[in-house]
Amino acid sequence: MVDIQLRLRIPRGGNPIHPVLTLIGLVILGGEAIISYKTFPLEQRVKKLIHLVLHAIAIILGIWGIVAAFKHHNEKHVPNLYTIHSWIGIGVMSSMASSFIVYFYPRGSTSLRSEFLPWHVLLGIFVYVLAVGTSVLGFLEKLTFLEKSGLDKFGPEAFLVNFMAIITVIFGTLVLLIVSSKPPPSSDEDNSSYSAILPLQS
Repeated sequence: MVDIQLRLRIPRGGNPIHPVLTLIGLVILGGEAIISYKTFPLEQRVKKLIHLVLHAIAIILGIWGIVAAFKHHNEKHVPNLYTIHSWIGIGVMSSMASSFIVYFYPRGSTSLRSEFLPWHVLLGIFVYVLAVGTSVLGFLEKLTFLEKSGLDKFGPEAFLVNFMAIITVIFGTLVLLIVSSKPPPSSDEDNSSYSAILPLQS
């Protein structure tokens, strides 16, 4: 049943969809989640809800992308988790999921979250930088495999891979520059304070 569901949702071969899902999820939506909380001049509760939804979608796409990579490797009888790209990628995905659970579990401790909020922000930026770096490593890994298979080092495919890697770095840099800028005034609360999204959180 599980295998049938995966085959319906993941194209055969799997791997071509891995970079698409992880790039859109962890880099683009992950960056948008950070930017939305930093720049939107909305109530803190609304900004946190947007932050939550974007991160939730990012994590779902990231998990789907990782499953696609494992499926492709298993079908092609390729070993799993043997590169630095895969090791750091699993670490990034685990860190994002853990932070999501800790800060958005409805019945978590508000005082504990408030105490660790500066670390949450710092580690969030660090994990995002790792996500961008992992994506670039993935492009490099893919290009290396293609060139070993006879791909022209100066052909259009190689150019596309390098171009996408550069665009990824530029996007990540813009996210960090926006995060480091002065935040707009919030309509009700300071951005450095913690408050629950839902009344259930206590």
